[in-house]
Amino acid sequence: MHRVSRNVAFRSIAAVLLAVLVPGTVAGATAAPALAAQAGPASGCQRTFVPAYAWSAAFWTHAIDSHPAPSVIILDITGVGAGTAPVPHFQALVGKAHAAGITILGYSSTEYGQRPAAQVEADARNYKAWYQVNGMFPDLTASSTGELGYYQNLARYIHTAIPASVIWLNPGDFPAPGYMSVGNVVMVFEGSYAGYRQLQVPSWASQYDPSRFVNTIYATPGPDLASAVSLAGIRRAGYLYVTDLPGSPNPYNALPSYWPQEVAAVAASCTAAATLVAQSNLISGQAKVTAHREGWNN
Repeated sequence: MHRVSRNVAFRSIAAVLLAVLVPGTVAGATAAPALAAQAGPASGCQRTFVPAYAWSAAFWTHAIDSHPAPSVIILDITGVGAGTAPVPHFQALVGKAHAAGITILGYSSTEYGQRPAAQVEADARNYKAWYQVNGMFPDLTASSTGELGYYQNLARYIHTAIPASVIWLNPGDFPAPGYMSVGNVVMVFEGSYAGYRQLQVPSWASQYDPSRFVNTIYATPGPDLASAVSLAGIRRAGYLYVTDLPGSPNPYNALPSYWPQEVAAVAASCTAAATLVAQSNLISGQAKVTAHREGWNN
């Protein structure tokens, strides 16, 4: 994610529940890719994901054995793409993640639309052949309309090379809205907690279900974890990764020190949101029954 190399710097629950229960796509909005609903969490829920940019088997095992486990793990082999040959170490770890029901996405840098498309396409083929990934994570995604065609063509190829694939784009901020028709999920923030507090969400984002957005927040002190999770709900992020590691030299070479607390907080927000939805539906149903009965008595 937003890296030049592995060692260069990267670019109260109630509030969460009320925010994430905003309705999804409205009429007239750009249609999402067909798999978006399958790939994403239910509306009103948040899910964790993990950018697995570390070799360590302990890192992977800790993530996979979380309760609940992350919905998605991004597999990064070289910092650029899939490399030139399969790596048995990662094949074993991916197999364990798949057995736990985790979606695996292959990392491939696009260099803001400047990397030759053939190289990204080769990454897609190799990730599928060597690791049986469920989709791709084209990193360093451009955000302007000028490069949109590059990503549209890539998406078509990826869906062919990896049937039923999921695509996560990473412009790191809110891109031109046309990108929402390319990626199943778009990373609309990647940066520090200090920067996240100042984030302005464009009005068009409300046209889409939270499951279409992901936020990555690093340099987040432990005492601010709850606030970060709350803000992510308010800002309609269906997927979330928060870490206390600083932006430099690499915020993704280990899980955050508070990872169990983060997993629990995100899971709790989802469970409570589902409860509120069920209660809302029950109240609505009771109101309809009452209205019918009143109609019978008139």
